[in-house]
Order: sequence, then C-alpha cells, then structure tokens
Amino acid sequence: MVTADVALAVVGGRLCTDLRDVTADLSALDSTGFWAVVIPFEGPPVCARFAEVRPATRWPGAPWVGPDPTAWSTSLDRDRFCSGVDSIRELIRAGDVYQVNLTRRLSAPLPAAPDGTTTDIAALGAALASGNPAPFSAVVRLPDHGIHVASASPERFLSRDGDVLRSSPIKGTAVDEESLLDKDRAENVMIVDLVRNDLGRVCEWGSVTVPSLLAVEQHPGLVHLVSTVEGRMRPGAGWADALDATFPPGSVTGAPKEAALAVIGALEPVPRGVYCGAVGWVDADRRRGDLNVAIRTFWIEDGWLHLGTGGGITIDSDPEGEWQETELKARNLLRVARGMVRS
Repeated sequence: MVTADVALAVVGGRLCTDLRDVTADLSALDSTGFWAVVIPFEGPPVCARFAEVRPATRWPGAPWVGPDPTAWSTSLDRDRFCSGVDSIRELIRAGDVYQVNLTRRLSAPLPAAPDGTTTDIAALGAALASGNPAPFSAVVRLPDHGIHVASASPERFLSRDGDVLRSSPIKGTAVDEESLLDKDRAENVMIVDLVRNDLGRVCEWGSVTVPSLLAVEQHPGLVHLVSTVEGRMRPGAGWADALDATFPPGSVTGAPKEAALAVIGALEPVPRGVYCGAVGWVDADRRRGDLNVAIRTFWIEDGWLHLGTGGGITIDSDPEGEWQETELKARNLLRVARGMVRS
C-alpha cells in the first residue's frame, strides 16, 4: 500500500509509482520512460518519470473527507463576476476580443480527518472516479514538489500518437441538449478556429483538419458541445514545440488568445494555478501521450482545497446565465468533495 507521503500518479488508467525524475524541461518528454505531466496555467511545468507503471486498481485506502459546503469561498462573488461579463462584452463591442473565458476560484480549508477517513488527494481522486467519472481523469501526488492534484476533466487538450496531434475543445454547456443555445455553438466554432491556428504553428502545411464539429457529449449533470481538430507534426518537432504552439488551451482562454489572456489577467483577482492548465501522461518510448484541460480539477495547497469554475463569454452572454453556468459546473464536484460519495 502506498502511503500519503509517497509520490504516485493515476493517469490514462495506469497507476505509476517509484518516482525517478522530476523536471520542468518539456524536451524530456521526447527522451525515454513514462511520465506524468502537470502544467499549471501559469508557472513552470512538472514532468515526473515513474519506473513502475501498471493498470490502476480500486483505491485501497481510507475514504476521502472534505470541506462542509458552507466552508467554500469564491474569488469572484456574483456581482463581481457579472460585472466582469459586462466588461468583456464591452471589449467585444469595441473589437478588442471575440471571446474570453472568465473563471473564479472556489477555496475551502481542509478539515481534520476523523478516524477512518483521509484528506489524501488520491482518495479524492477515487471519490471523483465514483461520483463524477470523466474520460480524462487524473491524480498526481508529488509531496516533495508540492503537487496534489485530482482532475475529473471531460476535455482533451492535446494528444499525440506518433506524429499525429489531436485536440478536442469543449465550448457550450447546458443541463441537456435542448437547452444549448446558438451562443454555445458560436462559442465552439470560434475556439475551433483558434485551435486550428495553434496546431498549424507546429503541424505540416495542409494537414490540419476538423473530423468532428459540435458533437454533443453527456457528462454527470450536464452536456457539452465538443469538436475535434487534428494535424500531423512537422519533421523534427517534439512535445516542447507542440506545447509552445498550443498552450494554454484555447477553450479556457479565448480569442484572440493573447488579447484574451490580457483581459483574464485584468479581471481575475487570483492566479488560476493548476486550473485551466493541463494534466496527463506521456509514454516517451512509444511517442504517445494524452493531456487534459485541467477543468473540473481540485488541488491542495497550504492546507486549502481549491476548485476553479468558469465559462466562455461572448457578445450574446447573459451575466446571470454565465454565473449559473459556473454554479452548474461546480455543483456535483462540490458534492463529491464533501465526502458524501464513497469510492
């Protein structure tokens, strides 16, 4: 049994133990071995190579216990968030941006764990696997490096299979398919165009295609619109080149990306941290890997549990509707984080 002070990762359905190397050098992902990867929205990446990699199994430890629902605070309250939506709409009217992803951070102090329970991030990952399953879920625990992340992400940021890169941006969220709006579809198409441009910076000319546009996916408590963009990497390009061209993910920034990032910096009062970055795995020996967009993602820092929630703002956005979307995205996750769902 692996104790809470030992490094591990659960990524791509694999349990990784026996940590050998940790580096911020993304070119290491084109060397050898199996890597767990955490790339914060801002700050240096963390690439951790593990020697033991085997299929993940059911969590063997104590169940997760988390904060009471009343303990959570938000970096942007309803009024400030809605004011931010209005500010973005004014910038869109002025022609400065087309879309900006506005987010807020939810935070709560970790409680003392009663006997038979734990606040180990790996236990939260197990609770999420049961209570909020997601196709790109991940857990990375590197205690000596301050990394404690549990992700229930539904979104692929960037996958690689040999020379083929693929991204599947999510834009458009509703309770059910009938509730999706024209605004949601417009939002998705704008980000697809941005992702095509990002991949075009590292892929061969003419190889970037959109094999799927505006597909509806069902997830716990909501639906998403998902598109897929893919291309073939230029000869000699590697992971560092691909991430330099595409990070941070377009679906959680906006368009144009650099202008959107400036707006995010002005309107969001705290750094995003791991939220809206990327978490996943790379098998350097097989030239394969899969990184998620780190949404629906918890992380522990200095005794506090954090979760981000947000959405894409367009000219047609309704401030109250956007606030409610952030509430919808967080609702089931906060329920799981309370510890009501056992693995």
